[in-house]
Amino acid sequence: MFETILDEEERGQVGIGTLIVFIAMVLVAAIAAGVLINTAGFLQTQAEATGEESTSQVSDRLQVVSQSGYLDDTGAGDVDHLEFVVAQSPGGDNIDLGEVSAEIIGGDGQSTFELDDNAVSIDIFTGGNGEVLTENSDRAEVSIALTDDNDIGVGSSDDLDYALAEGDSLTVTFTTSSGATTTTEIRIPSTVVENSVRL
Repeated sequence: MFETILDEEERGQVGIGTLIVFIAMVLVAAIAAGVLINTAGFLQTQAEATGEESTSQVSDRLQVVSQSGYLDDTGAGDVDHLEFVVAQSPGGDNIDLGEVSAEIIGGDGQSTFELDDNAVSIDIFTGGNGEVLTENSDRAEVSIALTDDNDIGVGSSDDLDYALAEGDSLTVTFTTSSGATTTTEIRIPSTVVENSVRL
């Protein structure tokens, strides 16, 4: 059943063959381990980046503290511009209002523009970093004109008129540079008796 190898040269050849097979197996295992380590490192980096972006899309958003509408001077009783007081959401990073976009959807269509366009004026009344919200206590007043009666109306570029009469509504969505969105709905009461109305 088993042959006895008496020739010393044949025994040496069998040992060398086994050594070659062993070295080949070690090399294959080392290459496979290297590939696995590289793949794991790449996946870890990608997962960290995805996690950070996902967190930013949830937390780095604007919070609307209050919103008001103001009647036009023509006596028609239409709301011709809106004012929002916005703040940084809890747990969010700094928000540059110059990189925030706003989308208006109303009865006359849809319009999207950046807050640093001529459609919007920004006034930060707490904090001192220009147009950047850095703390939860910072507040900014964002004023959006709804008609093209002046140079800062949303209609000045696309001839849209979003003036709101009693009972009208529209939706305003603020999107930060990280992709986080905040949507608020504006509804004008059926009876407006003052120059401004809290919405």
